[in-house]
Amino acid sequence: KSANPQWREQFDFHYFSDRKDMLDIEVWRKDNKKHEELLGTCQVDITALPTKQTNCLELPLEKHPASLLMLIAVSPCTGVSISDLCVCPLGDPSERQQISQRYSIKNSFRDIKDIGFLQVKVLKAVDLLAADFSGKSDPFCVLELGNDSLQTHTVYKNLNPEWNKVFTFPIKDIHDVLEVTVFDEDGDKPPDFLGKVAIPLLSV
Repeated sequence: KSANPQWREQFDFHYFSDRKDMLDIEVWRKDNKKHEELLGTCQVDITALPTKQTNCLELPLEKHPASLLMLIAVSPCTGVSISDLCVCPLGDPSERQQISQRYSIKNSFRDIKDIGFLQVKVLKAVDLLAADFSGKSDPFCVLELGNDSLQTHTVYKNLNPEWNKVFTFPIKDIHDVLEVTVFDEDGDKPPDFLGKVAIPLLSV
């Protein structure tokens, strides 16, 4: 019930140089639980923004006489990585020893925000649902931790895909839950949901 909503939400997107450079934003209106209406859209060219500073942007919405006020900061990625299984970031014993020292009890208060990190190896899925008429699916896997999100590549025409990727996240809240969702890529349409698992960090 507001024409001037304030959300005050922060989201972290991991931008890699091989991805597209446009940030797409949509604003929706919800009448009730069932009816939703797209109010407007806008785009931000990430490559045009100055780095290492917070950019205050007032973005006019297309097809709607309104604007969106956003703060966008482009900064180097720290603590986040995607790699192949054969070059796992924690595979080196000397690196593991450095990590153990970094998070030892005597260093607990050196950096209060550096709680730790989570490394996830996404190996494969077995017996997925067939989402296409051909009896196959085009699955990819999305990992979400808090407002951080990373995803694998798509394995086409396969119900038993192997991704063999290693994902590393910085942990901001020990009470967060890692959500792993498998989708079927469907061209220009929204992906189809194939399955999901939720893992509380405290259970790891």
